[in-house]
Amino acid sequence: MNNFRERGKSFETEFSRNQELAFRITARRNRLFGVWAAEKLGLAAGEPVETYAKAVVAADFEVPGDDDVIAKVRADLDAKGLGVTDAELRAELARAAAEARRQVLADHGDKGTPPR
Repeated sequence: MNNFRERGKSFETEFSRNQELAFRITARRNRLFGVWAAEKLGLAAGEPVETYAKAVVAADFEVPGDDDVIAKVRADLDAKGLGVTDAELRAELARAAAEARRQVLADHGDKGTPPR
């Protein structure tokens, strides 16, 4: 019976760890996507870029999924007259996701399979 409890605790710990890593990867992805968009918008390096990137991260808490992040960036780019297609936005988001996964796992010294 004790083995069963230990095994359950191990699964809970693994699940919790994977959830935390997934959250960190998504937040980092959104930040990287925000930095990319800030550069497209012509924001000056430094504080303006970081402030915009944080706004993109915050946009992800509006509704589940990626649509809120893409909608925020699209609206900002459209307001500046910068035409970017959905395909370009999704490709950049995917690139940011891959880089975020690499960075977060490197930060944690994790060699395992990252959560999806």
